Amino acid sequence: MLLEHRLTELIEGCRLGNRKAQETLYKLFAAKMLGVCLRYATDKMEAEDMLQNGFIKVFGKLKDFKGEGSFEGWVRRIMVHSSIEYYRKHHKMMQLVEMDAPGAEQSVNAVAASSLEAKDLLAMIQTLPAGYRMVFNLYAMEGFSHKEIGAMLQISEGASKSQLSRARTILKEMVNKMEGVRYEDFG
Repeated sequence: MLLEHRLTELIEGCRLGNRKAQETLYKLFAAKMLGVCLRYATDKMEAEDMLQNGFIKVFGKLKDFKGEGSFEGWVRRIMVHSSIEYYRKHHKMMQLVEMDAPGAEQSVNAVAASSLEAKDLLAMIQTLPAGYRMVFNLYAMEGFSHKEIGAMLQISEGASKSQLSRARTILKEMVNKMEGVRYEDFG
């Protein structure tokens, strides 16, 4: 309750243009939101730019936050949209091609997944081609529907589905290859 009250005070201070409140709010959420931006960026410097642009939007849109739901979730959503906007502006989006019948998706081997650390998976996701990475992050990490992803990325729902399928296939191949190397080390 005390933490909620403090957050409410910070938000109000930011709405009034109080620089100290803005700095405190930034420090409170910057590390987590940088993690969000890193999933959409090509490198850390680009993620930091996305983060800065995102916080400019957060401070500009604070008047729109109604206090309903999680403030952190609201900030996160702005960071995701800001990251996509930044990426579109600074990179030529790879053409996303629709596939009529994407292959059946197979789950990753449970044994391989159990020994895979989160940092390894995030590193693998970072190596995906831009279009695949965007769709994978929006669907698997942020929980957007293919219809929402299509609207955000200006692609069809089918293209979103096929990009997700291909991203999963590539990630599965990476996991299998990584696990194969690990098992060979013990052979």
